[in-house]
Amino acid sequence: MVVWGLVLGALMVATVGYLCLQELLRQQRPREPPLDKGSMPWLGHAIAFRKNMFEFLKHMRAKHGDIFTVLLGGQYFTFVMDPLSFGPILKDTQRRLDFVEYAENLVLKVFGYRSVQGDYHMIHSASTKHLMGDGLEELNKAMLDSLSLVMLGPTGPSLDASSWREDGLFHFCYNILFKAGYLSLFGYTKDKEQDLLQAEELFVQFRKFDRLFPRFVYSLLGPREWLEVGRLQRLFHKTLSVEHNMEKYGISNWITYMLQFLREQGVAPAMQDKFNFMMLWASQGNTGPTSFWALLFLLKHPEAMRAVREEAAQVLGEAGLEAKQSFNFNVGALHRMPVLDSVMEETLRLRAAPTLLRVVNGDHSLKMASGQEYLLRNGDVLALFPYLSVHMDPDIHSEPTTFKYDRFLTPSGSRKVDFYKAGKKIHHYTMPWGSGVSICPGRFLALNEMKLFVLLMVTHFDLELVDPDTPVPPVDPQRWGFGTTQPSHEVRFRYRLRPWSELCPGGRKPG
Repeated sequence: MVVWGLVLGALMVATVGYLCLQELLRQQRPREPPLDKGSMPWLGHAIAFRKNMFEFLKHMRAKHGDIFTVLLGGQYFTFVMDPLSFGPILKDTQRRLDFVEYAENLVLKVFGYRSVQGDYHMIHSASTKHLMGDGLEELNKAMLDSLSLVMLGPTGPSLDASSWREDGLFHFCYNILFKAGYLSLFGYTKDKEQDLLQAEELFVQFRKFDRLFPRFVYSLLGPREWLEVGRLQRLFHKTLSVEHNMEKYGISNWITYMLQFLREQGVAPAMQDKFNFMMLWASQGNTGPTSFWALLFLLKHPEAMRAVREEAAQVLGEAGLEAKQSFNFNVGALHRMPVLDSVMEETLRLRAAPTLLRVVNGDHSLKMASGQEYLLRNGDVLALFPYLSVHMDPDIHSEPTTFKYDRFLTPSGSRKVDFYKAGKKIHHYTMPWGSGVSICPGRFLALNEMKLFVLLMVTHFDLELVDPDTPVPPVDPQRWGFGTTQPSHEVRFRYRLRPWSELCPGGRKPG
């Protein structure tokens, strides 16, 4: 055993030494982007990148320009920062930049789900069929019913529902959106009280996983945290098991369609359970945080809150509480609310910060908008960070760090889609959902969930910050690159359901 231990140790040292040597010997070749390996073998710039991705990329762009390659934990990433050069990357007609490979490796690590052939296209097909058109309208109605259940309770508002209550705004939004989204997608039992209790406990566990998620992806967890992640994964696999869901009704056609595909492909039930966990995360990991930012911006900008409420009064008409037990309005009205659309788009511009990644398959030539061509190496990862290169570009969006609720409205009140950089019209003026082959297939559902929730909050509730002067909190730097960012600390607020007698068309108090 001692001999074998020495042999294995020698092999490990030799392997690590070889890998480090390979990284040390890599040099920038002619026509390749600027190469910055950092000062630490293998790790490169990984520590600075993981500490604050946004600040790191700002520094690298100032140092190297609109394209550069950096070493991050044994992998080379080439970042393209010029949005006018995004077109060839997002279209990629040669299919030399592979999104699927990277995504499959990530979901295997995080959710334990091993992809089968065709399931990526199946998810997009299911989303086209059930998250657009009539399918989306059906889910919107289910979501409205779920929000009524979660926000009002199974028997309607309690006697003290019109009294002021205090909570953390982030927790409040995340909690409600998660529970309503979970019940809308994965169904109910005959016991609504028990469903709410189970959804509440599931949210508590979801937040535990959520807090570990960034460091889990980067493999930076301590021994106890690794054990905790394993426990949470098993809990979600069990709770979302296809066997358990057979006891429920009202499971969304979207989920049912995808699980049917997996069954037909011979995927084992245990792997279907892991697929459900992945879809729960994909559908609910960003809606709560985004809604938090949207409501906070409205509370900090009274003119924006006033504009949304006035639009709601005009569009929703007799919206109110039906029999004092559920929210009642035509969800089709969501398509006729450009002010609310602009508020949500501005919120996503300010706080959605995904990273778009492609694995380079075969040496590849990338032509930038400037006309200069760069060679990308096989096996490297091509990366876009639209938050910095698009959302915060003052040439595209004036005063980019400022919340402007009408930024995406024309003077006539319709949606604004014409934005320019360097005098050229830019197609990708915001990219909160990704773009191209990696665009979020559930974006319409997620956006409508958030709009429904925000609408209910501003029309049926009185809202105020506990401290009106509290500033908008900074972003938790760990969340850069992982979809919608989260605040570095909580914001306290008060809310109360407007009394039934005070509600009138549009949910506004009379007079």
